[in-house]
Amino acid sequence: MEVLEKIEKLRKEKGWSINYLAMESGLTQSTLNNLYTRKTEPKISTLRAICGAFGITLSEFFKEEENEDELIRRVKTLSQENKTALLQILKCLR
Repeated sequence: MEVLEKIEKLRKEKGWSINYLAMESGLTQSTLNNLYTRKTEPKISTLRAICGAFGITLSEFFKEEENEDELIRRVKTLSQENKTALLQILKCLR
């Protein structure tokens, strides 16, 4: 997923307008509009401000969602005995 697509996804998940994201991030609305209009990737400082508004780090922003999909695939291949053991381990981590 590209950077602008990810920003858009996070913005829509929160139900935020571009104007609200600008306000929360401390950026101008024209800065955000220019990103979308020009289809350019934001500067790291701009992306850091956007991530701050979403309450995530840059590392979390770039984390691949595939890790969750891979985990689900691996759990599905476990035997019932191993699934039960994994569930017990996870309950201990709470």
